[in-house]
Amino acid sequence: MSTLLSDTALIFGRYARQTLRSKLQMLFGVLMPLLYLLFFGPLLTDLPLSSSGSSWQVLVPGLLLQLALFGASFCGFGIIVEKQYGVVERMRVTPVSRLALLLGRVLRDALLFVFQAVLLVLAALAMGLRAPLPGILIGFAFVAVLTVALASLSYALALNVSTPQEFGPVINAVTMPSMLLSGLMLPMALGPKWLDVLSHFMPFRYLVDAVRAAFVGSYTSSAMLYGVLVAVAFAALSVTYCTRAFRRSAA
Repeated sequence: MSTLLSDTALIFGRYARQTLRSKLQMLFGVLMPLLYLLFFGPLLTDLPLSSSGSSWQVLVPGLLLQLALFGASFCGFGIIVEKQYGVVERMRVTPVSRLALLLGRVLRDALLFVFQAVLLVLAALAMGLRAPLPGILIGFAFVAVLTVALASLSYALALNVSTPQEFGPVINAVTMPSMLLSGLMLPMALGPKWLDVLSHFMPFRYLVDAVRAAFVGSYTSSAMLYGVLVAVAFAALSVTYCTRAFRRSAA
């Protein structure tokens, strides 16, 4: 266990230093959710979107998870570049744990997107969001867990493709339906019944509902329970699958 922790810290430190050297990378990911917040959010202020909470308490949780969805899904591009420069090959011959190779990366990703989520919430507070602090912190936790899950799957995919041209279309084909069927922008209950039913087959729907419940202080609701269970299970399965992908690639 101590070896795993030290290896993970080593890999995390390497990629964290890379990120700190790229200030643009730290800020650019929050741009799209921020644009939605600035130019889409005001359109919803007078609409009855939920029986509890304001329109900001509906929109901002969705934007937080949108940040993780689109950001983490494209993390695999980094491994494709590293493969082209031989970095992955050199890491394979080291005694570093394959799980640590993954955890170091995804923990860096989680920290980056939580930082961006903090910036987004600060902007939302300035625009009128009012939410309990524990609910906001729960939202950040969901961003971190979703990032770990999606970044792991993204890395697993990147290990099995050779070029960004193969990787990008697959990610786009997954992320766009996920956004539309998860109710990130608006609650799916506002749509037709068939669309609401279909959205329940999308795991992200449960995470969105849980964060919205947290933002109105509903910490013991069924939405929160389902969201936590789905998030933890999704992250555990994703990390397990990607760790096996790292081991297979090193065989």
